[in-house]
Amino acid sequence: MRRKRTQIRDHRAESALFFRRALVSFIGIIVLVGVLLTNLYHIQVSEHDDYQTRSNDNRIKVVPVAPNRGMIYDRNGILLAENRPVYALEITKEKVPDIEATFTRLKVLMGITDEDITRFEKERRHTRRFKSIPIKGQLTEEQVALFTVNQHRFPGVEVKAYLKRYYPYGDALTHVLGYVAKINDRDLERLERDEKISNYKATRDMGKLGIERYYEDLLHGTSGYQEVEVNSRGRIIRTLKYVPPIPGKDIKLNLDIDLQLFVKEQLTVRSKDPETGEEIVKYKRGSIVVMDPRDSAVIAMVSSPSYDPNLFVHGISGPKYRALLNDINRPLVNRVTLGIYPPASTVKPMIAVAALTEGVVTPRTVRNDPGYWKIPNSNSRPFRDWKRWGHGKVNIHKAIEESVDTYFYQVAYDLGIDRLSAWMTKFGYGEYTGIDIHEESKANMPTREWKQARFRQPWYQGDTIPVGIGQGYWTATPLQIAKATTVLVNKGIVRAPHLLKDIVDNDVEKPAIFDEYPPITGVDDEDWEIAKDGMKRVLFGVRGTARRAFYGAQYKAGGKSGSAQVFGLAEDEKYNAEELAEHLRDHALFTAFAPYDKPEVVVSMVLENAGGGSSNGGPVARHIFDHILLKPKAPLDKTVSSTEVTQ
Repeated sequence: MRRKRTQIRDHRAESALFFRRALVSFIGIIVLVGVLLTNLYHIQVSEHDDYQTRSNDNRIKVVPVAPNRGMIYDRNGILLAENRPVYALEITKEKVPDIEATFTRLKVLMGITDEDITRFEKERRHTRRFKSIPIKGQLTEEQVALFTVNQHRFPGVEVKAYLKRYYPYGDALTHVLGYVAKINDRDLERLERDEKISNYKATRDMGKLGIERYYEDLLHGTSGYQEVEVNSRGRIIRTLKYVPPIPGKDIKLNLDIDLQLFVKEQLTVRSKDPETGEEIVKYKRGSIVVMDPRDSAVIAMVSSPSYDPNLFVHGISGPKYRALLNDINRPLVNRVTLGIYPPASTVKPMIAVAALTEGVVTPRTVRNDPGYWKIPNSNSRPFRDWKRWGHGKVNIHKAIEESVDTYFYQVAYDLGIDRLSAWMTKFGYGEYTGIDIHEESKANMPTREWKQARFRQPWYQGDTIPVGIGQGYWTATPLQIAKATTVLVNKGIVRAPHLLKDIVDNDVEKPAIFDEYPPITGVDDEDWEIAKDGMKRVLFGVRGTARRAFYGAQYKAGGKSGSAQVFGLAEDEKYNAEELAEHLRDHALFTAFAPYDKPEVVVSMVLENAGGGSSNGGPVARHIFDHILLKPKAPLDKTVSSTEVTQ
C-alpha cells in the first residue's frame, strides 16, 4: 500500500501573493473613490448652479393661466357674446397605464366616439408631455356625476371646468360677431410669426371670423402663470407663486340687437304646415345693412341665410360642416361684405354728381328718350331702356326719378370709362370700405388696365355704356352701396363703416377712434342737392319708381332702386320672371336714407333673385324706416302695396 505524499505549503509565497493582490485592490479602490470624489466635487461645487437649476426644473413647473375673454355688448348694453362654464373629459396620456383599454372603457361609460379619439390623437402630437388633452367636451351634469363616482377606475383621466364662448342670439349675429374655435396649425404658425405664441400657451380657442377675429388682441387678454412644486409623478404639491392673468377688454358695438332681429325678420318667411299646424320657417337669400350716416356706425347688418356659431365653438362635426359648405344657399358667406353683384341703378345719383361736376350735363340739359340709345356715328346695337316705349323729354331730375337708362347711357359715353371709374372710386366702389371685420371683398370698379390684365383685351366704347347703369363689368357689395349712399347724403364726407362703439377699460367706456378719409372736393352744393332731390322724387314723385312703397309715409326720405341682371338677354328677347328658374331672376337692390332734411338712417339691401328693386326692396326699406323713426313702432305685419315697375 502506497503512502500519500504530503505537500508542504509555502506560507511566505502565499503572503507575498496576498499582499500584492490586496495592494492592487486598495489602489483600485483609491482610484475609484478619487474618481467619485472628483465627480462629486464637480457636481456639488464646480457645476452647482447648473445642476441646482436642473433640479429645480424637475421639481418646479411654470403653468400658464388663461385669461377670461372679454364680453361683447350691443349699443344698449345687451350681452351678445358671453363666457359660460362647461365641463370636459381630459386625459393625461403619460399617467394612463393602458390607453387603449381606457378608450374602450370610456366608450361604454361616457359614450366617446372614434371621432373623439382621432381628434385626441391629433391634438396630442402638438401637446407637451404631462398636459391633459380633452377627449370629450360639453359634458352634462349627469355625465360629470357618472364619471366622478367611477374616476378611481381611470387613472390619468379627469373632468375639468372651462369657460367657453356662447352666443345667445345664435344665427342672428353670426356674420357680424363671427365665432371663436380651437386653435389650429395655421393659427399657431401665425402666432409664431407675430411673436404672440407665448400669450396663448394656456388658451385653446381664438377668434376665427368677424368681430371676434378682428378684435382678438383686445378680447383675448394677457396670460398669467403659476409656479408649482410637483412630485415625481407630475402631481402638483403646492403653489409657490401666482401671477394672475389680465382679462380681455369688454367691447360695445354700434349694433342695436332689437333692430338686428327686426331686420332679420324682413328676410324670414313664416308659414304653417296645413296638416300639423307647426310653424315652417324659411329664409330668403339676401342682405340688409343699416347705418347712421352721421358717423357711419353700422347699427344692423344681416346676411341670410345664416348658421349657428355655437356649432363651431365646441367643434363642428364633419357631416354638419360639409352640409353647410355644400348648401346652395351659401349660409357661410357674409353677403353684406362678400356678396358681389352689379350695383345696377342704385349708382345713378352718384353718376349724376360726376356728370354735373364734369359739365357733361347741366340742370337744364334735356334729352329725348325713345326707349333705346345707340353709340353716336356707329352701327352699334341699340342699348334699351327698361321702359321700352321711352320716357320722352328727360332732364337730370326726371332721369333719377324714373331711372331713365338711356339718359345715363349718354352720360357714361360722355364721361368715358376713365373719368367714370375715377369718380366712382371716390365714392368707395372698387375699394375696401374700411369696416372693422376682415371678411370683405373690393368687388370690381372696371378700368382699361383691369380689362387688359383680366382678359388681355383693350377697352371698347361699348364696354362703357352699361357701366352707366351699374351693369357690365361693374360689381359691388351691399356695404359699398351703403357707404356710397352715406357719402352722397353727407355731400362728399367720407367715413369708414364701423361696428365698434366703445372699449370698456376698468368699467370706463372709451369711444373707438377711426381713421379719417379725404372728402370729395370740387362739387357744388347745388349738384349734391340735385342728386338728393332726385332720390326724394324716386319715393315721392308723381312718377317715382318706388312711390307706392312710400305712399302715406309720415316722413320724407330719399332712395334709389335697382334690378341687377343675372344673365344677359338677346336683343329681341323680353324679360319674364315667371318663365325663368328662380336662380336666373334679377336681384332686387334698394338704397335709401331718412329723414330727408337731417338723415339719421341709411338702409341698403340686395334681395337675391327677388325681381324689381322698387316693388320688393322698397317695402322692406319702408318697414325698417317706420320701425326706427315712428313712435309707436310699425308692426311687423304692416302691408304696403308693392305693385310697381321693376327699377
